[in-house]
Amino acid sequence: MSRRNPTSEPAADRPAPDRLWAALRKVFALARPYRTRLGVAIGLTALASVVWLVVPLGLRTLIDAVFEDGNRGLLNLMAVGLLALFLVQAAVSFGGSYLLGTAGARIVTDLRRRVFEHLSRLDFAFFSRQRTGELTSRLTNDVGAVREAVTGALVELLSQTLSLVGSLGLMLVLNWRLSAVVFLVVPAVTLLARRLGRAMRRYARTVQDQLADTTAIAEEAIAAIRVVKAFAREDHESARYGDAAEALFGTERQRILVRAGYGAAIGALFFSALVGIFWFGGTEVLAERLSAGDLVAFLFYAMNIARSVGGMSNLYATFSSATGATERLFDVLDTQPDIQDRPGAEWLGAVRGDVRFQDVSFAYEAERFVLQNVTFSVTAGQTVALVGPSGAGKTTLMHLIPRFYDPTGGAVSLDGADLRELRVESLRKSIAVVPQDLYLFNASIRENVRYGRLDADDGAIEDAVRDANAEAFVDALPEGIDTVIGERGITLSGGERQRVAIARALLRDAPVLLLDEPTSSLDSASEALIQEALDRLTAGRTTFIIAHRLSTVRHADLILVLDHGRVVQSGTHDSLIAAGGLYAALAARQFRDEPPIPDPVD
Repeated sequence: MSRRNPTSEPAADRPAPDRLWAALRKVFALARPYRTRLGVAIGLTALASVVWLVVPLGLRTLIDAVFEDGNRGLLNLMAVGLLALFLVQAAVSFGGSYLLGTAGARIVTDLRRRVFEHLSRLDFAFFSRQRTGELTSRLTNDVGAVREAVTGALVELLSQTLSLVGSLGLMLVLNWRLSAVVFLVVPAVTLLARRLGRAMRRYARTVQDQLADTTAIAEEAIAAIRVVKAFAREDHESARYGDAAEALFGTERQRILVRAGYGAAIGALFFSALVGIFWFGGTEVLAERLSAGDLVAFLFYAMNIARSVGGMSNLYATFSSATGATERLFDVLDTQPDIQDRPGAEWLGAVRGDVRFQDVSFAYEAERFVLQNVTFSVTAGQTVALVGPSGAGKTTLMHLIPRFYDPTGGAVSLDGADLRELRVESLRKSIAVVPQDLYLFNASIRENVRYGRLDADDGAIEDAVRDANAEAFVDALPEGIDTVIGERGITLSGGERQRVAIARALLRDAPVLLLDEPTSSLDSASEALIQEALDRLTAGRTTFIIAHRLSTVRHADLILVLDHGRVVQSGTHDSLIAAGGLYAALAARQFRDEPPIPDPVD
């Protein structure tokens, strides 16, 4: 099983500010390569905010020049000066936002790449517990939430904080009595923020989780579209997705309600304070203890504060979403695979292909063994068939060879070396796999075959296609070998997909070959073509083949009969038939009515 690094305290149990800063620290650990750009961006954003704070002082001078001094020259000069200030503020603000936004986008791109790279290196145990849609949601929705916080919200947070602090300071300088009116609403805003902030965090986390569920349902239905169509379950899948989408909408509506109510309540409090400032300031102007310019500047700063606090309420919701998203992303990054190189692991050189299982047992869960005490040896170049009823442990046994899993007990060796002492990458480069659940990419046949060996030239690819008996149907396609075959090769028949997969394995040219049900669910003509291709593929290679159709394995050098995780019989086809037992029973049941396989035809 994949494992997570332990933490001293669960993230959900830590206070919200601690969780927020812990999440942001993890994200900004990726920012070190861009710290110069970030520093310049923060400096420009701070300068833009400072310039904006100067504007009310200019307005104060402008108004006093008109209404008190009647100084037209000063009026003209201040008007030009204010215009210049606006232009400077716009230019500096643009520079800061652009640099901070691009740096944030770069950080998030690095995070997305890091998460995907880490996902690709996790072992089978991890993916067996996860839905594909949920993992896709981590790379799209969760990274999107982090991107929104890093590229936009941080710029806004810096700007709003400077505006809030600067406005409060300048208000105190202008008139401390008027400032007291604003400060009266601060306790109410703080209490409101604490109460509604918890609700916003809860809804933000729930929305991300439900969004992942909705994505997972959609991905499952699209991936299984043939099954959906075959059973006419379009309405059922639409209902499943619709129910999930409605649940998401319900939570989203509650979050929007809380968020909108929070912003509206704070706005109402501060604008009520503005009315109080206007009334009290007006009495101060009438009493000649305050100039009209001072009152206008004071109102301007009060509106700045209201705007900043209202904006921060929205930012709080954004950061709450980003906190949960970051925690989920780093949950993935903190997960470590069990299957990884040990210290001092060796790189495989030339491989002969001798394979040995020594007293191997395996359990996916404690005490629930799928394989028990399996021992056998295979000489390089031999073909080994694994047969037995469903659930006997055949696929699990095969999965131990490329170290998709490690044995619970015993050891598997290649050329005398325990697989756990070898570099995983070098081991898997020595193995070619044709799985039962074939996966072809939404690309051309050429690119799907090239996946077996990325540096192969076109000639080698075309030779592999020919040796896989795929040349005839490939040449008949609209664009030949460069025809795009759709996701999972949906435009090809089962036999055609099988031959493309065999061509990919041929191009791999690995000394060890794993075949899982290579002729399952095929008609006799397709089976004959594929069997001929398999004969070319297996020649000179150590081959393990799983087959329910025993006609494909009767010429194997060694047949292992598994039942309930144990090897109950082993030998050649003829010796096992003579010995009776499970294999003879399986063979009698299959060969009684099975027609002969015809000669290969194009």
